[in-house]
Amino acid sequence: MAITRGDAIALARALVKIDSRNPTLVPESPGEGECARFLADVLDDWGFSVELIESVAGRPNLVARLGSPGAPTLMLNGHLDVVGVEGMVHEPFSAELRDDRIYGRGSADMKAGIAAMCAAALAADGSVDAQVLLTAVVDEEYDSIGTRALLNEGIRADAAVITEPTRLAVCPAHRGFVWMEVRFRGRAAHGSRYDLGVDAISHAALVLAELDRIERRRESGLRHPLLGRGSLHASTIRGGVGMSTYPEECVLAIERRTLPGESTELAIREINDACAAVQANNPHLDARVTLTTAQLPSDVPADAPIVELLRGALQSEGVPVCVEGLSAWTDAALLNEAGIPTVCFGPGDIGLAHAAEEFVPVGEIETAQRVLTALVKQWCKNQNGRSR
Repeated sequence: MAITRGDAIALARALVKIDSRNPTLVPESPGEGECARFLADVLDDWGFSVELIESVAGRPNLVARLGSPGAPTLMLNGHLDVVGVEGMVHEPFSAELRDDRIYGRGSADMKAGIAAMCAAALAADGSVDAQVLLTAVVDEEYDSIGTRALLNEGIRADAAVITEPTRLAVCPAHRGFVWMEVRFRGRAAHGSRYDLGVDAISHAALVLAELDRIERRRESGLRHPLLGRGSLHASTIRGGVGMSTYPEECVLAIERRTLPGESTELAIREINDACAAVQANNPHLDARVTLTTAQLPSDVPADAPIVELLRGALQSEGVPVCVEGLSAWTDAALLNEAGIPTVCFGPGDIGLAHAAEEFVPVGEIETAQRVLTALVKQWCKNQNGRSR
């Protein structure tokens, strides 16, 4: 399918029509390969230098460039994978255009953002002695193997914007997360033998009550100016084998959302301290805390150059400036950790990501394209001025 040069709306719809469900999340689904190859063909036709780099078989990252190789580089980044479609109330891959909205899985999260950034880079071409680098990556929805692979390949930039759905707000920060599992060991016994049985589920409940007390205290604790406070919640719990048996085991999964400055070690210590507090009054409690996975928070100063340039681009296009924290985790944390100041800005509402109804307003795509075009031009102008 040919896409008219610079037509972000047509490109967004074409990308949404391609099923790119992440196969790790949805077994037997096709993955991002077809979507990456389609976008590569479009960008090649638009005049970009395009490369597909496979880090996982059949699931390539796309890297496209405009401008001067080796020059100061601005990265525009997005992910091609989408989540499952169970429970959706409309066709997931029809990209239906209705009421000035594009409906479909991935419309907001985040193929509209990818389309806007591609069209913006094209519109800014010719103003540039710097380089604009587009990266469309795989697997952000699970383990970010796409962005990790790009960084391992040595791909770098001087600044980056990820076009996640922010409702056109500038988002310099988001929380990290720590996933933990607490395994409680009890003693199996007949339900009538309270003298022998140790109830692992009851012990988990006592620890949950202690964690609830910790969570309430967090209201008056550390806060971030854009993100508010951190948080903790119980995600899943399983245990027990029957009505008349003391449960020998209970496994509790916990998610802790962390602020910039809060470490994985701090999150684990909170859970261990809660278990120790309960054990002080319940010596039979046997709990083991293990780390499942963790991702860092992301934080760029609100007065960082890339933030100021985005503010200026919004103002130049007559768009209200809103700077806020993003609720969800993104690959911005990985890019920032690699020394690339990265913020999120894009069309669509993160509240519609993964939802039964997912759509993106056409007007937001058009506005995002204009703002990103202005950003790229100003960023490149600034680099050119420094190089003289």
